[in-house]
Formats: sequence, structure tokens, C-alpha cells
Amino acid sequence: MKRLNVLFLMIDTVPMEFQDAVVDAISPHHNLTIFDPTRPIPEQFAGQTAVIDIGGSVGTNEMKDAAVDTKFWQIMGTGLDHVDIDYMKAKGFMVSHCPGQFSAIPLAECALMYMLMLSRNYHQCRKNFDNGELYWPLGYGLSGRVLGIVGFGASGQELARRAKAFNMRIHTIDVRDIEPEIVDEIQPEFMGGPDDMDKVIAESDFLSVHLHLNDETRHIIDARRIALMKSTAFIINVARGGLVDEAALYEALLEERIAGAGLDAFAAEPPDPTLPVYQLSNVVVTPHTSGTTDDTVRMRTAACLENVNRVAEGLEPLYRVDQ
Repeated sequence: MKRLNVLFLMIDTVPMEFQDAVVDAISPHHNLTIFDPTRPIPEQFAGQTAVIDIGGSVGTNEMKDAAVDTKFWQIMGTGLDHVDIDYMKAKGFMVSHCPGQFSAIPLAECALMYMLMLSRNYHQCRKNFDNGELYWPLGYGLSGRVLGIVGFGASGQELARRAKAFNMRIHTIDVRDIEPEIVDEIQPEFMGGPDDMDKVIAESDFLSVHLHLNDETRHIIDARRIALMKSTAFIINVARGGLVDEAALYEALLEERIAGAGLDAFAAEPPDPTLPVYQLSNVVVTPHTSGTTDDTVRMRTAACLENVNRVAEGLEPLYRVDQ
């Protein structure tokens, strides 16, 4: 197999485990260079056949203009809301991403963690523990509760599998028909399309969104739909902050019109941690880490290596998003 010149676009806000994994996987087979932001861009892209772009958010249009020798651009992430695919198409790159199955389990585990923490009022429990107060607050059982999943793709399905173990009732929304074998395995109590979304939102005790962010899905959970939620319901977002109208959500939380929220993604990142909503005992937040585990690193790195190898062998890369 031909050794390709591969440039890895990395930023220092991403855990070094990603860089180490890419170096360990790619270097034995190809000539890997790590992008240096202190050096001129054109000289670093010269002769690079393939680019691995961490998350897809590092590569600028200036870099793409300089990538005159590049045939293949691998996005080491799932979401494409921050990637100018049209610009990349115009440059003639083959472009692939790492689809949802590579981070689905970590996302589902994090969503379930939020549900457990919120249902047991973790922050108040910890405060009581520190103050020597026992036996309260009263918890909220998951068994028999309705989990509404908006977007029944890989991560939504993995969450449903785990929620079923807690005897939760699964209601789902998706724009496409789900494979019969998945339906037979998970057996959701209700499956609907976009026209059924208001119904699912109104009936859910926990509402978890699992969608890609685009023009059609931005603020799909808006003020009107938040108003449909039960006052005892919780919202979970481990996908993209822009899926939810944050101003409307935060107002509802501060006014106690819904019971709480678990949030890992935000419209502007990093978010302002001093906002009053983040100080509430019924709000759990994490710094966009829900999909980032050792398993995610391993699987995404393996997908990148497979695609670079395929390009080296004259084959079409998998998971293309430029077609």
C-alpha cells in the first residue's frame, strides 16, 4: 500500500489523547505531520494528499485554499453544522466524517447519567450531605416514566436500549422509517414523525434531543414547544445547543415551568458559567464531553485510518458527505 502524506489539524482545547491516538494509528502506515499554527499555512499543506481535521472545525477556508495537493479531507467528528461542505465540494475534495455510531454509546450513557442525577436531585443531595442533613430530598423514579426521544438515530437508539432496562416507556420521533429489526428489538411504545412531535413533547417526563443541527432543526425545541412540557418534565441535550432556544429554556427553568435540564451542548461555546440558570440545583451541565470517551477516540481513529488506507489503495473512502 502506498504511503500518503497526511496532515493532522489539531487544537489545544481537545484532549491530547486524540492526538496520541491519531499518531499511533496513522504513523506506522503513512507520513503524518501535525499542523503547527505558528508556521505559514501554504508550506504545511504542500504535498499533503490527505487531511484529518479534528471535529471538522479546525480547517479554515484559507487552509482549504492552500490544500492544492489534497484529495481527501477526513472530519474526525459527526456534526457538520460548523463545516462549509459546499466550499469543500468546490475545491474538489472527497470529504468524510465519523458518523453517529462511533459516539452513540457515550452520548446515550451521558444522557442517562443526567436523567439519574436529575431524578435524584443530585445537587441538592450533595448540599444536604455537606450540611449534615439526611433523608431528603425525595427522589423521582424512572420506572414507568415516558422518555421522549427526538431523533431516533444511533445515539437515540442506544439511549432507548438503556432506558428500557429501567422500565421506561419509549416514545420516539424521526423523519425516516426505522429499520424493522431495530423496532422489533427496542419496541418503542410510540413511534411518530415530525407531525407527532408536539404530542410526544407534551407526554414526556424526560425529553432528549438527538438531531444534527441544520437550518431545519435549529430551535426545533422553541418557546412554544417548551411551553407544552409538563411542569414535572426534564429536558436533555447532548447533541447541539442550537437545537434548543436557550433563552426560552433558561426562562422556563428560572420560572420553574419545567423541572430541570441536563446540558452538554450550548449555542455559544464555551458558555458563560456565571449565568443564573447554571447555578440552579435542577440543572446539570458538562463541558461538551458527552461523546468524548476512550472508546470514541479509538473508534474514530480506526475509521480515519481505514479511510486513509482506502484512498491510498485507490478506493472510495467510507462515510462521504460531499456527494
